[in-house]
Amino acid sequence: MRGVEQIPWLYDAMCRVLEATGLSRWRAWLVRDVGSPALEVGCGTGRNLPRYARELALVAVDPSLDALQRARLRAPGIPLVCASAEALPFRDGAFTTVVSSLVFCSVPDVPQGLAEVHRVLAPHGALKMLEHVRSTSKLGGRWDDLIQPLWTWAAGGCHPNRDTEAAVARAGFEIDPTSLRAKGSMRRFHAQRR
Repeated sequence: MRGVEQIPWLYDAMCRVLEATGLSRWRAWLVRDVGSPALEVGCGTGRNLPRYARELALVAVDPSLDALQRARLRAPGIPLVCASAEALPFRDGAFTTVVSSLVFCSVPDVPQGLAEVHRVLAPHGALKMLEHVRSTSKLGGRWDDLIQPLWTWAAGGCHPNRDTEAAVARAGFEIDPTSLRAKGSMRRFHAQRR
């Protein structure tokens, strides 16, 4: 089944509501102080793309051609590539910064996707991530586990109960604790490639 995350107009409508209630500030943080050249993994419909500094050398990837068509309308000058996080078509160490926004909840093979991000980052390169993750409260975590099968089916692959922070650490990144912000199941952080 094609989930709501793969229906660009519906995904954009959901994001507009979330951005009006605070997500917009987190997106602004995500694209601020990004080193060049940069890669946005999982750009979706391109909601972050107009927010980047104009002088930034930026490339964006997403596995959905439908989403990339909408992203093209938002950011006509940014190179867009149809690719998955697990198979990034770039040379080793090509980017100073990789940005990921609400992506790794839906990546089928998270360790492989993060290994690819690690590979395309230059030594000591930065990963800036915004993600929804498994709740840290006992009740919230149980709820995330309970709804996961239905949610994953309805959303087309999104897993609300992933521990993305732990996966990022296992993939060879060090999360800067001063950059970590949490609100409910949402997290944002800056991590350095080890």
